Amino acid sequence: MSADLHPTIVAMVSLAANIAANHPKQGQCQLERLRSYGVSEEHIEAVVEIARHLRDEAAQALDTRFDALRDGEAQPAAGGNPFATLTVTSGESCCTPTPSGRSCC
Repeated sequence: MSADLHPTIVAMVSLAANIAANHPKQGQCQLERLRSYGVSEEHIEAVVEIARHLRDEAAQALDTRFDALRDGEAQPAAGGNPFATLTVTSGESCCTPTPSGRSCC
């Protein structure tokens, strides 16, 4: 039994993924689809804000890990992937709210 997602959900997920991944097409096709489906600009803006927030958090975590490796405060992971050991430290939330206070999880 297959449960297809509603086209608006697919377009929102795709838009968020495009933004978070810095895709060169920047989700323009999904924006057009969402607008044609009648999704409000407020909902579209919420998706954009959350995706940008997650993208920026990921970049910050990678930058922090890079700096620790560069400064000799951390050791590269076995297997050659220096970022494989990125983890959430105890007591931290799995995600932080966006600047406007929207939850991303």
